[in-house]
Amino acid sequence: MKLRLALALAFSGLSLPVLAAVSQQEAAELGKDLTPWGAIKAGNADGTIPAYEGGLKKAPPGFQPDSGFWVDPFKDEKPLFRITAANADKYADKLSEGQKALLKRNPDTWYMDIYPSHRTTAYPDAVVNATLRNATGCQVQKDGLAVDPACRGGLPFPIPKNGNEVMWNQQLRYKIGPGYSTTSSSNSWVIDSNGQVTKTAEQATFEETPFYQTSQADRDPMMYARVYSLNNFPARRAGEVIVLNDYLDPESKPRRSFSYTPGQRRVKLAPEFNFDTPVASQGGVTLFDELQMFSGSQDRFDYKLVGRKEMYIPYNAYKFYFGCKQDEQFLKSHANPACERWELHRVWVVEATLKPGMRHVYSKRTYYLDEDTFGIGLYDAWDKSGALYRSIFLSGVQIYDKNIPYNVKNVVYDFNKGMWALLNDALKGGYRFTDVPYSERQMNPEAIVSRVSQR
Repeated sequence: MKLRLALALAFSGLSLPVLAAVSQQEAAELGKDLTPWGAIKAGNADGTIPAYEGGLKKAPPGFQPDSGFWVDPFKDEKPLFRITAANADKYADKLSEGQKALLKRNPDTWYMDIYPSHRTTAYPDAVVNATLRNATGCQVQKDGLAVDPACRGGLPFPIPKNGNEVMWNQQLRYKIGPGYSTTSSSNSWVIDSNGQVTKTAEQATFEETPFYQTSQADRDPMMYARVYSLNNFPARRAGEVIVLNDYLDPESKPRRSFSYTPGQRRVKLAPEFNFDTPVASQGGVTLFDELQMFSGSQDRFDYKLVGRKEMYIPYNAYKFYFGCKQDEQFLKSHANPACERWELHRVWVVEATLKPGMRHVYSKRTYYLDEDTFGIGLYDAWDKSGALYRSIFLSGVQIYDKNIPYNVKNVVYDFNKGMWALLNDALKGGYRFTDVPYSERQMNPEAIVSRVSQR
């Protein structure tokens, strides 16, 4: 433990320049007018967004612990109203460009059912306390591209001052727990412009966030996330493994990616799994820096914090995660809107503009992050000509028996190719969470490959 702390302090001292944390006076609002993680505690003036009252911590009747599935606590609710192409102008100020484009392109089939808003987010006490500590002590470094490793255990910036801090909150949000999450069968599909559904992946996945593993003395203090996936489908890719490790200072320690193919029978570095490289297992409709809406380094774009606003975002999507049958989710040009749930919430808005001299397929991106979780609910990206290229909607659920705000299942719309995709579905097998992490020895790439290859 002493060694880990010493390393953390050493790395912290080397990462300059430093941007100051918020003042004690500002931080005093946390737990009063603001929640401990910086959301506005009060509801909105119209009463359409409720006040925060502690989140959802009680399981509804019928929930079976450790089943991998969570019962919908709102299954009997009816929509308040429906947004369609015919009335979209009335709600335009609360819609993203991607939502507007879908309504315009599919006036007869896509709609948004708006349900009562529920602020279900809840965190463990240890995460809340660490977040309060971080408010005055956590700092971004290297012009926002790195974070002080001493900030472990809580959201780093509950009162963000710039776009980089908001995006770091997204990357370092509490989304798994102190151990790890797994899916035995994470499925993805791509639907082409003719409505043909093609299954592109069936993966066993493992994800952990060492940023919240404060008791792990053997962890690299700079590592904040690690994920691996084992491909089981299609047959030509069965047995392939991808491992991604991300660090708090991507400039001095960039993402370390590994791949394993059964034919070669060796683990090798894969630096191409980064930035605007298409993700093969997702049919190429997403990029590596779009995993979970944003992933990796912030060095290619300038991130501007626009502010807070009210938006309709996918929320409390228990039906989408667990209630709709697999084939029921697909329509020709979009996901089945009857499976989706939209709620009005306050979001942080961040605009990203490509830096001069940097290369990327996009010129601009906009992110809408839920103020209670810092998960990105909506995301739009534009090409070099200024045309809307891609939009992603990420739905979430509160894992109410473990105090985890979880969001992984998403829908991607590629307006350039006229295709869409549904990613990270776990209707077969569900999602599982553990409280105890693996040791570092068990998590090196060779050990991972050895373990999954024996399945």
